[in-house]
Amino acid sequence: MEHKDLMRLALNEAKLAFDMGEVPVGCVIADEAGNVIASAHNLTEKGQDATAHAELLAIKEAQKKLGRRLGGCTLYVTLEPCPMCAGAILLSRIGTVVFGARDWERGALLSNANLANTWTGGKVEVLEGFCSSECEALLKDFFSSRR
Repeated sequence: MEHKDLMRLALNEAKLAFDMGEVPVGCVIADEAGNVIASAHNLTEKGQDATAHAELLAIKEAQKKLGRRLGGCTLYVTLEPCPMCAGAILLSRIGTVVFGARDWERGALLSNANLANTWTGGKVEVLEGFCSSECEALLKDFFSSRR
């Protein structure tokens, strides 16, 4: 599968979150062969758990299958990861992150903390902008319906 195809799967997860009243962020993790090994969407509201971000839920699922280190895996997420999720990505040794929309307020891989380029514990490749207009529109729709 191509990056865009896997990002569309992450968008499907984000739409599930949207339908549940959760912030619409979805995540998919693929192994080196491009096989989906984990997928998740935000569940912070439903579970009353501030750590139930799509990325963390997907990482935990992938680690159950592959172990602690996820080197060679690619994480696809609709919104640039926050500091908590960026830390989990780096510590789990995910090789590549592909995200749709930048998070100019809380994004930590490129936008604010720039952990992708300043982390000294290993490198992560970051690709951005895949399906960005769809990711941004879903987030705008969600937050405009809340205000």
